[in-house]
Amino acid sequence: MKTPILFKNLLSYFGALILAVFSLCVIRCTPPPPTPPPPVSDAYKSKLITKEEARVLFDEYSRTNNMILTKARNGNPDSRWYWFSLEEMESYIQYVKENADKQNLKDVGIRIYLGKYPENHPQNRMAKPEFAGYQTVFLMPTSKMTQDSISSRQRRGVITDENQDVENIQPMNMTNLSPPPNSMTNTMN
Repeated sequence: MKTPILFKNLLSYFGALILAVFSLCVIRCTPPPPTPPPPVSDAYKSKLITKEEARVLFDEYSRTNNMILTKARNGNPDSRWYWFSLEEMESYIQYVKENADKQNLKDVGIRIYLGKYPENHPQNRMAKPEFAGYQTVFLMPTSKMTQDSISSRQRRGVITDENQDVENIQPMNMTNLSPPPNSMTNTMN
């Protein structure tokens, strides 16, 4: 028995229709690409310095503060630079933001403090055990103080900026640093 030509054409058209509907479903059912993150502020751009300006700061520190530290350490130089990976910095900033949001803190920032590891500092609380006795930096979350707090401190003669440490968000340390002999180089590398 022969299949009528009309039936063959209908089967072809029906197959094409199913294929078209399936294709549309795949296209429409595919989730849209993720939206890009909001743009990062470009406020940092006004604070960028040239390599030459960085060199002036490095040389001035070498000529003054580092010389005093070296003398105080009986000629043994102190650390000169500190390093965190971008991943560590980004993760820490995210940690600070999330905790500040939970506490409804406004105008949050990070203050960089200088510190020094005691000679007997626990080895598991430094990036490397040989860092004992060297200066380091640690990062401390801050938030803007209320005008009342600023006025109260000024009345008491306490000199302060407009930011205060947020003591219930943990600071970050455990950085790599440059202990001697690297600290004796006259380059910033």
